[in-house]
Amino acid sequence: MPSTHTTSPEASRTLTLTPGHVDLAMLRRIQAGGVQLSLDPSVRDGMLRAEAAVRHIVENDQVVYGINTGFGKLASTRIGNDHLAELQRNLVLSHSVGTGEPLAAPVVRMVLATKAVSLARGHSGVRPALVDALLALFNAGVVPSIPCKGSVGASGDLAPLAHMACVLIGEGEATLADGAVVGGAEAMRSIGLEPFVLGPKEGLALLNGTQVSTALALHGLFGAEDVFASSLMSGALSLEAIQGSIKPFDARIHAARGQLGQIAVAGAVRTLLDGSDIVPSHADCGRVQDPYSVRCIPQVMGACLDNLAHAARVLVIEANAASDNPLVFVDTGEVISGGNFHAEPVAFAADIIALAISEVGAIAERRIALLLDTGLSGLPPFLVRDGGLNSGFMIAQVTAAALASENKSLAHPASVDSLPTSANQEDHVSMATFAGRRLGDMVNNTAVVVGIEAMAAAQGIELKRGLKSSPLVEAEFANIRQKVAFLERDRYLAPDIEAMRQWALKAELPAALLDILPSRA
Repeated sequence: MPSTHTTSPEASRTLTLTPGHVDLAMLRRIQAGGVQLSLDPSVRDGMLRAEAAVRHIVENDQVVYGINTGFGKLASTRIGNDHLAELQRNLVLSHSVGTGEPLAAPVVRMVLATKAVSLARGHSGVRPALVDALLALFNAGVVPSIPCKGSVGASGDLAPLAHMACVLIGEGEATLADGAVVGGAEAMRSIGLEPFVLGPKEGLALLNGTQVSTALALHGLFGAEDVFASSLMSGALSLEAIQGSIKPFDARIHAARGQLGQIAVAGAVRTLLDGSDIVPSHADCGRVQDPYSVRCIPQVMGACLDNLAHAARVLVIEANAASDNPLVFVDTGEVISGGNFHAEPVAFAADIIALAISEVGAIAERRIALLLDTGLSGLPPFLVRDGGLNSGFMIAQVTAAALASENKSLAHPASVDSLPTSANQEDHVSMATFAGRRLGDMVNNTAVVVGIEAMAAAQGIELKRGLKSSPLVEAEFANIRQKVAFLERDRYLAPDIEAMRQWALKAELPAALLDILPSRA
C-alpha cells in the first residue's frame, strides 16, 4: 500500500544546515525568512575537537597568532593568559566602527546562517554554543543591527561582523521579531541566553570571514534572478505588441552556437509564446528583421544568465566556506594562518552580477523606446490616443533611461580598487562588501525599467487588440491589468510604476522562466 506519511508544516519549515552542503535554494529560503534552522548533529564533534586544540595551545603556553597574540600589525605582541578574554572582547568592541543604514533583515538572516555554517566547519576552534546562539537569534527573528558601510572585504568583513558579534557579548543593538530595538544584552535574554564571555580565538573567528559580503552578493543574485525572469516576460509582451518575429528564437539557431544560457532563454521564450494567435497572424508580413533588442533577446539575456550561473557557483561555495583566520586542523593539531578572509572571489562574482543586472535593464529600456517609436513599432506615438494632448509613456521612458544610465555607472567593477589598511599589513583588499551592497540599488533600478516595459507592452497589445497571445502571456497580461489600468489619457503614473516595480521583483511567473534560474533549478 502507498505510504500515508506526510511531513508536518513545522518540519517542512525547518532547514538542517550541513556545512559544505548548503545549496542555493536553501540560501534563498533563508533570505526570505519563515524558516527555522538546525545544525546537522554530525558536525559537533569536529567543533569540539577544534576547540580542544585551541585550549591545548593556551594550556601549554604555545604562542599562536589569533589565540594569544595581538592582531594584524600587532601579531607579534604576546598576550598573557589572564588577559585572553579581555583581548577577545576588546577586539569585538574596537572593530565595531561601521556606519550607514543597517543592513536589511534578509541580508542579516543570511549573515547569521552562513557565519554559523562557517564556524561549524570545525576549523575555527570555537565552542558549539556560539553557533547555537547564532541559530537561536535567527530562529527567534532577532536581527542584529549591522551598519552597511565600513568593510573593505579583506581580513574578513571586520566591522560589520563585529557589530553582529557585539550582540553575542551583550553590546550593540538588535531588532526583535516584534520590531522593538533593544540592546545586545536584552536581545540575548530574549532567546534565553546570557551574553558570552568569549574564549581564546572566538572573537577573531566571529569577525574574520566573508559572510557579510557573501550575503550581500547573494541578496543581489536573488534579486537579479527575479528581474531577469520578469524581463523575459516583458520582452515577450513587447514582441507581441510590435508583432515581432519568432523565427530568431528557433532552436536550431541557438544549438548552432552552443551557448547554454542562450539556448535556455530561447527555449523559455518559445514556451511563453506557444499557442499565440498573434505570432502566426503576421508570418508573411514582409518584415525581415526586428531591432536587436527583440531579435537578440536570447543572445543578450542568455549571456546574462550564464554570468548569473557562474556567480551562483562561486557564492554557494563561499557560503559554505571556512573563511576566518587562522584555521585549526585537528588531525595534526596545527593552527595555520592564511588568507581565506580575502573576498576576491565574492568581489568578482558581485561584479559579474552587476554586469548582468545592468544589461537586463539596458535592453529592456531599448524595447521601451522601440514601443514608443511609431515608425518602428507601428503603434500610436508614445502609446496613447490623442497624442499631443496626451504625452502617454513619453516621460516613463525618460525615467527608464535615467535608471539604465545610473546602472552603467554602478556596474563599474568594485574589485579593481584597493586601498591598503592596517599599516600596510593588509596591503591589497577586495572591496567585495561594496561590490555586493551596490547590487541592491541596481536590482531596484532594473525592476523599475522592466516594470515600465511590461506596462508599456501591455498598453501596446491592447491598442492593437484583436487576436490573443498565448495562454501564458495572456495570463500575465491579465495579472498586469489587475495592477495597472489601460492608459486612456494622461494620469498620475508614479503609483503604477511602483506597482510594476513590485511586479518585476516578485517574479510570480510561469515555470518556463523560473526553472532556468540558478537558485530555482
